[in-house]
Amino acid sequence: MPRRVARHDRDAGGAAELLAAKAALRDEVWAALRTGGAARFPGAEGRIPNFVGAEAAAERLRAMAEWRRAATVKANPDSAQLPVRQRALEDGKVVYMAVPRLAEEDPFFLLDPDHLAEPPRRAASIRGATRSARRVAVADLAPVDLVVMGCVAAGEDGARLGKGGGFADLEFALAAAAGLVGDRTVVVTTVHELQVRPPGRIPMTAHDVPLDFVVTPDRVIDCRRSRAARPAAGVHWDELTAAKIDAIPLLGALRRPR
Repeated sequence: MPRRVARHDRDAGGAAELLAAKAALRDEVWAALRTGGAARFPGAEGRIPNFVGAEAAAERLRAMAEWRRAATVKANPDSAQLPVRQRALEDGKVVYMAVPRLAEEDPFFLLDPDHLAEPPRRAASIRGATRSARRVAVADLAPVDLVVMGCVAAGEDGARLGKGGGFADLEFALAAAAGLVGDRTVVVTTVHELQVRPPGRIPMTAHDVPLDFVVTPDRVIDCRRSRAARPAAGVHWDELTAAKIDAIPLLGALRRPR
């Protein structure tokens, strides 16, 4: 039996019915990965799941023209996308990786492929980034060409479901407000086929960032024609609880009077 984990959306704002629907879909996907033997240690439940074939999905992404054109990549810090971060560094790309849960005043790691303390595979991990990267504020980031977002589920229509904390959407909102991402920035994810859902299956809200491409070990799904519009630049304060704002130093700083 899977261990019980606390829901990551416990401090999320929004309608209770929508939050419950998203939570049920997460449970469905985590169970499918577990019973299908596609989840890697330490298990799928409660996280962006590391999946069998993550390296193959990263290689498929690596072969895309959008990847080759990108000089700067912003990627989530989860294990499922470690092969993507590794290949970005191997290919000479600058990588911005969020500090887990945006829990620092300077909430991003900057990984420069020309200045790594250890090989890309190690430097691309959270532990390795503490040795090879420097912490930077949003104001210190350069414009981003490609955003890699971790998913619990991804729709063929570009809809995305995270683990419920809302951090990926917040990262994107902060970057958009700073002019670091825009309409031309490509947004992708790498997932297992068991995480893919048909169009209309994943509910979306105004702050949810849609995907341009979903990449699995077996295929690339181009969602650009069917995906929803991206959220307006900036933080959607009305959808954040006080607990969420208090937990993220950068949000608290933005809300303080200047």
